[in-house]
Amino acid sequence: MSHDRAFSDMSFRQFLSEEKLMGCRCRKCGHRYLPPKPICTHCFSRDLEWVEMPETGKLAAFTCITVGPPAMKQEGYGRKNPYCSGVIELAEGLRVDARIRGLDPKRPELIRVGMPMRIDYIHQERDGGKSTVLGFRPA
Repeated sequence: MSHDRAFSDMSFRQFLSEEKLMGCRCRKCGHRYLPPKPICTHCFSRDLEWVEMPETGKLAAFTCITVGPPAMKQEGYGRKNPYCSGVIELAEGLRVDARIRGLDPKRPELIRVGMPMRIDYIHQERDGGKSTVLGFRPA
């Protein structure tokens, strides 16, 4: 794992493409951030380090989306094919937004806040390029 990467969205996405959920930790006060930040918003230190985050957590909140952004429409999502997005609380209390797979977005009454989740890297090809999106699914 490279420790010389900038604490940026681009580095975060690069780690995702390597199937690593990486955040950062302040070496001065110990606060953790996911996604990473270039400065600790608790003590304002710039002395940060990359740390691997837990790949399991619990569903803290969710929504089932029928009218999504253009990128999701390109993937085939819409009124007849909704998708779920949610907030996952990781084992250490950090929360992260992610796409939720493995649940039926047409039956949101069956989805429960608090259900255990595990990471699910979503590899995509779009516009001639490859990318990885953070996802979770029931554990």
